[in-house]
Amino acid sequence: MNRILTIALFAATVLLITAPLPSAPAMQLLSPAFKDRGAIPNNYARPAAGGHNISMPLKWTGAPEGTKSFALSIVDHHPVAGNWVHWMVINIPPDATSFPEGASGKNIPPGALEMRNSFGDAGYGGPQPPKGTGPHAYVITIYALKDTRLDLKPNATLAAFQHAIEGKVIEEASMTGFFEQ
Repeated sequence: MNRILTIALFAATVLLITAPLPSAPAMQLLSPAFKDRGAIPNNYARPAAGGHNISMPLKWTGAPEGTKSFALSIVDHHPVAGNWVHWMVINIPPDATSFPEGASGKNIPPGALEMRNSFGDAGYGGPQPPKGTGPHAYVITIYALKDTRLDLKPNATLAAFQHAIEGKVIEEASMTGFFEQ
């Protein structure tokens, strides 16, 4: 009996020694205005869709070590929308952890740059899907980057944005909001 107990204790010790250490929590993105996979409130839609075009509040946590800046995108991938850009922000300082409601054009961290959206405006452009096309999924992504600055012109396309962050993303976090008219 003593030999069986010794073997069991040895096996338990080996498991404890070889078990992976718990990792740091992954980066997360959320909005206090709606839940992931939930409906985006009308307030954040464009006026033609019944809203006020106020940029939604966003918060992110768990940025990985070595983050030197963040980039943000909100894109509608619906087939009718064809990767319609609603908001792209680059060069967000590494100590930033949120955008308050209505931040676009007013309360963006110093050094951050709001790009042109697919409506042709600098900054945030809320949901405005064509009527009758069903719910559109707006994918909101925050990217933790290992570079301090992305060198993009304010009218850069989504493809240029994606190319600029390629190979520079340490970690990313996404959430999706739905909107339909």
